[in-house]
Amino acid sequence: MRREGVAALFLAACAVAGLLSAVALTAAPVGGADTGTTGTDAGPTTAPPTETTPPPTETAPSPPRALTIASGVRVGGTPVGGLSATAADVQLRKTFSRPLRLRLPLRTITVTPQELGAAAYVGDAVKRARAVRPGARVPLSVKVDTAKVERFVAALAGKVDLEPVDSRLFLRGLKPFVTKGAPGRRLKQVLATRAIVLALRTHEREPVELRFDELRAKVTPQSIGQVIVIRRGQNRLYFYNGMRLIRAFNVATGLPSYPTPLGRHTVVVKWRNPWWYPPNSAWAKGAEPVPPGPGNPLGTRWMGLSAPLVGIHGTPNAASIGYSQSHGCIRMLIPEAEWLFERLKLGTPVYVVAQ
Repeated sequence: MRREGVAALFLAACAVAGLLSAVALTAAPVGGADTGTTGTDAGPTTAPPTETTPPPTETAPSPPRALTIASGVRVGGTPVGGLSATAADVQLRKTFSRPLRLRLPLRTITVTPQELGAAAYVGDAVKRARAVRPGARVPLSVKVDTAKVERFVAALAGKVDLEPVDSRLFLRGLKPFVTKGAPGRRLKQVLATRAIVLALRTHEREPVELRFDELRAKVTPQSIGQVIVIRRGQNRLYFYNGMRLIRAFNVATGLPSYPTPLGRHTVVVKWRNPWWYPPNSAWAKGAEPVPPGPGNPLGTRWMGLSAPLVGIHGTPNAASIGYSQSHGCIRMLIPEAEWLFERLKLGTPVYVVAQ
């Protein structure tokens, strides 16, 4: 019995041990699953999956911005190479602010870009200058208020435009005297505006030559032409071209009761072989018109003046020449009146003076 009991306990113990071994084998990884038939328990050949985050992609670093502008760089024609951005900004603003010089006929005036409403984009140009290669040329853009430039030019024209001065004719020492006169000028405003805007945009500071139209005087010494001076006290007629005497004549002038009117008159009409019509005056009362011919009181030529009923004419009464014998007209010998008639122009001034 004792032996049977011992055997039974031994079998029970073995059964328990087998059960424990089976449980242990079930819990452990399977050795050699992917390693062939070595039978060696080297552990699993495939590592358990693990979650991994890919490393961030590395971007090449930007090159550091240069502290100074590359050598030889120019902005709008101004050298800024080797300068810092701040120094370049100061230099460009100083250069752009230089005044423009506007050349007039007799003087030169100055005006600043600010007065003309112009501004340069300096900050943008400096940023570009810092990123370019050595020796590069960088433009400097400029904003110009064209309307303000036009107003400036118009105001300038009001100061520098000149009206022409006509020559004047008057008597000096009983002889014609003609002043010289002077031409005028008018600023070419459109061209001036264009030239100023171009100088601002191209940063040009050489003098801008302003151009003018010349205004000619209407009356010049050459245009004065003929002048007649009648000296009533001497009964003489002087025929001039400007201030140059052409010829002098003895004439008859008005009686003291019918004096030839003093002052400046004009030749307004010329008639060949005129009719004579009696004026509405006491001395001609009852007279009849006289046709052209030898007995005509006006001779063969009539040069009427702006003074009413007064003219220069020939006379068949040659004995009256040199005396105050007429009723206000200026009498000449018939051949001399014909000579003057052929040369005298309408509009010629006629001065009658007392001496």
